Amino acid sequence: MGLRRRSRRSNVVDYVSAGPVGVSPTFWRLLLAEPLAGFDVLDVGTGSGRLALALAPLCRRVVGIDRDAGALAEARQRADAASLRNVEFTEGDAEKRGDYFEIAADWENPDLIVAHLCVSDDIIENASKSLQRGRVLAMVAFHTDQWRETGRASRFAYDEARMRAQLVECGFTVEHLEVEREVQHFTSVEEALAAAIGLQERWRADGRWFNYVKFLEEGGRTLTRSHLVVKARRI
Repeated sequence: MGLRRRSRRSNVVDYVSAGPVGVSPTFWRLLLAEPLAGFDVLDVGTGSGRLALALAPLCRRVVGIDRDAGALAEARQRADAASLRNVEFTEGDAEKRGDYFEIAADWENPDLIVAHLCVSDDIIENASKSLQRGRVLAMVAFHTDQWRETGRASRFAYDEARMRAQLVECGFTVEHLEVEREVQHFTSVEEALAAAIGLQERWRADGRWFNYVKFLEEGGRTLTRSHLVVKARRI
């Protein structure tokens, strides 16, 4: 009694202000600095639509692309549940050489291309072909220090110099390039293994699990997450 139920609109506003869970606040602020209300946005590697769904209330139109049909089905369900009519999801390979002009019906030039932990040289090159002068590419990429304890960087990881060089080569001017790094410290091998349990299957397949266990056996007690937060403008 005496408490008013918060409106759905209020909940949406709060969600938009905070940004989606698991997305860098710095990255989110870089996106909000753009005049999103008039923007058509392409979300590359959208997965289940976390970033696309957060951007939709702010933008004219959002299109998410991914190769995972199951994740896209979940994204569409989430869009329907939130009554978002200006966001759509389409299956496709973001790394396929070319441009992104024909991804969706009536799609012209995107004003903003975003990529959250789905970044490669091909994606940057495709974005360059798809963005007109002054339009923006914003990304969170794996940094070469990501999981450095395993002794093997992802083939999709970048250091600052390589990222900057790739962007310049593709006709971008870099407005923001920052490393966000989090190092977890553990008191025991068991605690460290528990923190990495969700990565075990993938790491066993490529040998990194053995390397991490060896690192722990030799006295290591850390696990590093490291990302590059990037905003670049087409020139």
